[in-house]
Amino acid sequence: MNEEMNQLIALQEIDAELAGFDREINEQQQEISKREQSISDKETAIAACHEKVASLEQQQRDIALENDDAGARIKDRQNKMMQVQTSREHQALLKEIEENKRLIKETEETLLTVMETIEQTESEVAELENLLTGEQELLNKETTAVKKKIKKIESRRKTVAAQRKKLSEVLGAALLKRYNMLLIKREGLAVAQTINGVCQGCHMSIPPQQFNEVRKGDKLQLCPTCQRILYFQEEESEE
Repeated sequence: MNEEMNQLIALQEIDAELAGFDREINEQQQEISKREQSISDKETAIAACHEKVASLEQQQRDIALENDDAGARIKDRQNKMMQVQTSREHQALLKEIEENKRLIKETEETLLTVMETIEQTESEVAELENLLTGEQELLNKETTAVKKKIKKIESRRKTVAAQRKKLSEVLGAALLKRYNMLLIKREGLAVAQTINGVCQGCHMSIPPQQFNEVRKGDKLQLCPTCQRILYFQEEESEE
């Protein structure tokens, strides 16, 4: 295998390592994002519960006023019964009194349901706020830990990036340009090994004659399917 091919393989290994650093950083950041999203969801749920309680409390006040009005009507009709002269008027007042008593009974049942719902919702709020406090504490700790991890990763990445720059300067401009284009186009894998006549980049077979040329390693060979730069490496024999 010629020196140029060795340099390309080394460059591919460096780029794979750099991509690994990027994935590691992204994974760390995603963990923080998940925690932040969870906190945001709980804050939204708490706000919705507060709105629900406010609405229920308004309903509670409305029912109380309605009951007061019904109670006042009952007293008024009872007072009028002392003054009526005819049975018809008496029956009409009794009917109004019974209707208002029925209204009070119904609204009291509704009021009880509203009060129970308020109590349940406030209990949900307390539980959510307790969970939220715990998650915020965890987020603060995790954010500090992740920042330290990322700092170490970026330090290692900087060292490897310097190695890449040094190696890139050795390669010819045209070859480096081809390699970089393939690296972007083929999702981080520009140089692929061939095993048993199969490109390990796209897993497609290459013509036997070309495979022989790849084995020789005298000149650049591209996969006819994916256009990756091909190389052959003898398998290490087991002792």
